[in-house]
Amino acid sequence: MAHLFRDLSLGHSKREMTPPPIQPPIPPPIMPAKPTAPDLPSPLGQLATTQLTDSDLRLTAYEIFVAVCRTSTAKPLSFVSSSNNFNNGASNSDSPSSGPGHHSPNSPGLQRSITSTAASKVKKAFGLKSPKKSPGSGSGSGSGHGKPRRPLTVGELMRTQMGVSEAMDSRVRRALLRIVASQVGRRIESVVVPLELLQQLKLSDFTDHEEYDAWQKRTLRVLEAGLILHPQMPLDKSNSAAQRLRQLIRGALDRPIETGKNNESLQVLRSAVTALASRSSEGSIYETCHWADGFPLNLRLYEMLLEACFDANDETSIADEVDELMEHIKKTWVILGINQIFHNICFTWILFHRFVATGQVEMDLLYAADAQLAEVAKDAKITKDPEYSKVLSSTLSSILGWAEKRLLAYHDTFDAGNIDSMQGIVSLGVSAARILVEDISNEYRRKRKGEVDVARNRIDTYIRSSIRTAFAQRMEKADSSRRASKNQPNPLPVLAILAKDVGELASNEKKVFSPILKIWHPLAAGVAVATLHACYGNELKQFVSGIMELTPDAVQVLRAADKLEKDLVQIAVEDSVDSDDGGKAIIREMPPYEAEAAIANLVKGWMKTRLDTLKEWVDRNLQQEVWNPRANQEGFAPSAVEVLRILDETLVAFFQLPIPMHPALLPDLMAGLDRCVQYYITKAKSGCGSRTTFVPTMPSLTRCTVGSKFGSFGKKKEKTPNSQKRNPQVATVNGDNSFGISQLCVRINTLQQIRTELEALEKRIITYLRNSESAHAEDFSNGLGKKFELSPVACVEGVQQLCEAVAYRIVFHDLSHVLWDGLYIGEPSSSRIEPFIQELEKNLMIISDTVHERVRTRMITDIMRASFDGFLLVLLAGGPSRAFSRQDSQIIEDDYRSLKDLFLAGGDGLPSELIDKFSPMVTGVLPLFRTDTESLIERFRRVTLETYGSSARSKLPLPPTSGNWNPTEPNTLLRVLCYRNDEAATRFLKKTYNLPKKL
Repeated sequence: MAHLFRDLSLGHSKREMTPPPIQPPIPPPIMPAKPTAPDLPSPLGQLATTQLTDSDLRLTAYEIFVAVCRTSTAKPLSFVSSSNNFNNGASNSDSPSSGPGHHSPNSPGLQRSITSTAASKVKKAFGLKSPKKSPGSGSGSGSGHGKPRRPLTVGELMRTQMGVSEAMDSRVRRALLRIVASQVGRRIESVVVPLELLQQLKLSDFTDHEEYDAWQKRTLRVLEAGLILHPQMPLDKSNSAAQRLRQLIRGALDRPIETGKNNESLQVLRSAVTALASRSSEGSIYETCHWADGFPLNLRLYEMLLEACFDANDETSIADEVDELMEHIKKTWVILGINQIFHNICFTWILFHRFVATGQVEMDLLYAADAQLAEVAKDAKITKDPEYSKVLSSTLSSILGWAEKRLLAYHDTFDAGNIDSMQGIVSLGVSAARILVEDISNEYRRKRKGEVDVARNRIDTYIRSSIRTAFAQRMEKADSSRRASKNQPNPLPVLAILAKDVGELASNEKKVFSPILKIWHPLAAGVAVATLHACYGNELKQFVSGIMELTPDAVQVLRAADKLEKDLVQIAVEDSVDSDDGGKAIIREMPPYEAEAAIANLVKGWMKTRLDTLKEWVDRNLQQEVWNPRANQEGFAPSAVEVLRILDETLVAFFQLPIPMHPALLPDLMAGLDRCVQYYITKAKSGCGSRTTFVPTMPSLTRCTVGSKFGSFGKKKEKTPNSQKRNPQVATVNGDNSFGISQLCVRINTLQQIRTELEALEKRIITYLRNSESAHAEDFSNGLGKKFELSPVACVEGVQQLCEAVAYRIVFHDLSHVLWDGLYIGEPSSSRIEPFIQELEKNLMIISDTVHERVRTRMITDIMRASFDGFLLVLLAGGPSRAFSRQDSQIIEDDYRSLKDLFLAGGDGLPSELIDKFSPMVTGVLPLFRTDTESLIERFRRVTLETYGSSARSKLPLPPTSGNWNPTEPNTLLRVLCYRNDEAATRFLKKTYNLPKKL
């Protein structure tokens, strides 16, 4: 009995109860302003009644605290524990008493006050800081008057921390003294404390009736909450004790219960409360009254006690005396039905909630919560209590929900200024998720745990979610920036702005966030950039699908996209260097934008439009071209000037395109332009004819009649070869002025000018290429893509064709009246070559003045060739109106010499070696005209036999005309015989081939 009363001294020695020396009054308790976090309701459970406030619960918790600490051990509240581990997993309610021999109520030891323990085990375990002390605050400081006062005891500190007034503390202590005195030998856990307090405290213990009334109603509501609303064991609705208790409480709320010792209402109340508090499973005997250990009332009361561990003057700090406070708080476990695992989850919540509610600035609290959660993880693996699992799941879900609200958009939550808190929040969230998935989820347990990496999956989700959110924000920002700059010159398109912003976002991600997230996900940066790649790719895909032509905006966007993609891939590659697959999985998540291909396609479209327009222009202008030799000083067509100008403009425009692949696309453009120029060349020479167009059809072979050489005079004139039908494609024959000699020379000049300009343009292309931003050294080593291939060849062939056409047109068409109709008609001596030479010289003068100097020699050479061919054709295929005797050979040779002299021009014409080059055919045939007939016939027979073999012995075949006149060729020899004015020749021809005398 003595030790109980000693305990109930509530930490006050006898000296404390007698007037002590005058000291400054202890300052009134500071009602702790419990931090609030409106978005974080307590996961420990909400009470079914709203009539019990936090203050009510705090006072009830304090009553329990004082009750258990005063009655559970011989150590009074002033005792300072020298050894305690708050995580030892056991209550200290059964600690051995120190006994009266150690600390009597009157001994100085009982008055020992709590000291600031810098080496607090709790703080050391969690790395918690000490509260900031200001003058006049703290357990050991003086009063507001600056005078020192005695240190607080544990009881005084707890009262102060919980905001209980001295008056209420005094009432509770007095009541507990009376309770112990009336219930000798009972343990506190078998006592319904609120019921006993109701009986012990009278109206006279309070300052006024209102205060007493409020206290009594609060106490009755606590009984209702513990025994009816939140009982430890489920309550049958028909329970009579519960019904009686409800009626009594309702009545007492309207009219206070008289608390006299023999009061009937109080006796009925005691009966009902005792019946409910001592309920147990059938057959079991309870040694504990279950009036405050039902969920969630007990957890809410315990939450109030744990909140008292925080310094009242510094809400972000644990009190220095936390070890002593925790030692005594744990003694309430026996009444509240709490054990170590519930303590661990509750304390985790308290630390976490305090961190959140105080502005998330005290990192010690966050790290302490994370460390405590590690203990919870151990508990979760071995505990199967369904009530605990419910509380665990609720608490972890609340923590995880809060963390994920920030982590799913961590770009909005964190920056370089508060990045330190991110690691703690991620760790806390991941730890909570692991416990929820690995230790609570039944679905997870059915799988092999190796199949799921909870941490990596969560971090993956956070990264992708936050990146998408940040990307959407950057999109809005880019759009706003575009609208703001729309009136400025050359505003950037939205996606170009966005690409720059996304690149900065990726760089910041790699620098600020990825190093933290990489702790849980080895490819954090890779996942981030892959997500950004996909987000931007979706926008780019829509943009590209709407592009119909190459525009500056399109090129800017695609170039920006290409640069962004290269930067993102580089980050992904660097991030995955040490990964198992070398980052292949991440890279597979990043299908190429193919921006360069899109640009290339747009450029090709641009090229096609330009080339199609150029081709249409060629068609239209060539139809209008008149090939006027006086159109310009150089003597070539204006249409060619325009073609070359458009070519140059197109190339300049191409190299001005802001694209990164000029060297790669240049060959395509060059090929297209080459085809267009070739098309112009083809059209320019079309319809102008060629050598074969103007050479007349050879007449059939005839034989001459001796002595009748001039008999044809006075008869109807035979058709000359020139009068025969010509190739209808030769427009000149039909009188088209655009195909006159001068116009044909303009065409030749035009093709020559094009060829020259193309060479100059190829050199300019090299300069353009060197100035291109995307050119490299290797782009200059291979010149094929920078040259015109088809058109220069077409120019050469066109000039050759036109030169021949002009030459043979002059000789066989324009001068046919002096060549075919005049030369050697009748008597050769009276119809010689001089008229033909005179006319030919006039044409040569025109050509020399008209044709380009680089083509002039070629042109005159072709005219010379045509003249030689015409001269031979008159001799060998001139028709029956011509016949030559051996004596005429000198005339023929003299005329040929005169023809050659025309082209030598006294040394100012063609070089003699060039003339000699084309003379062998004529000089080989002319000696045949002075050879006697018998020798000619003999030579013809021999050559024919050599050509046709033994089949020619019985009958000499008629050799075909090859046109390649040669003294050893049968047809050439036969033609000389046909035009031989000789009896022997006539007989041979009639006998051998029966050739007619006329056509």
